[in-house]
Amino acid sequence: MPKTQRRRRKERKTDYKSRFNLLKSEKPRLVIRKTNRYIIVQIVESTIAQDRVIAEVTSKDLLAKGWPKEKSGSLKSLPAAYLTGYLLVKNLKAKVGEVVLDMGLQRNVHGSRIYAAFMGAIDAGLKSPHNPESLPDMKRIQSNEKLKTIFEKVKGAL
Repeated sequence: MPKTQRRRRKERKTDYKSRFNLLKSEKPRLVIRKTNRYIIVQIVESTIAQDRVIAEVTSKDLLAKGWPKEKSGSLKSLPAAYLTGYLLVKNLKAKVGEVVLDMGLQRNVHGSRIYAAFMGAIDAGLKSPHNPESLPDMKRIQSNEKLKTIFEKVKGAL
């Protein structure tokens, strides 16, 4: 008799094999998700039957930190992703040790926005095992001349 798929697997929302491997580490997860407009970064702690969000930041929060409203369409860019990860760790009130990166069902593309947010969190002081080759160069993050001054202004404000 064939095994029936779970509901969240049918909806393409959860990869249970990957989730199980992340939970076996018993470390908090740095969850990074990208939407059509924003980047969402969370630190999630898992217990026996549920997940608890310790801290959460979206790239929409950069508007309050000095990102201009007329550039709000670029809140999913590489500089915005980096600053979102950086902002999460700077706003972190609880003590978090080492974390594990959780990309969910996002494609693993080295140098992408997900890795830019991860790099921002690492540069702000979060500890996590990683391959430095998968992170984007700082030159690439600051390559857009229009966003370079905004990037430096917002990072200085954090």
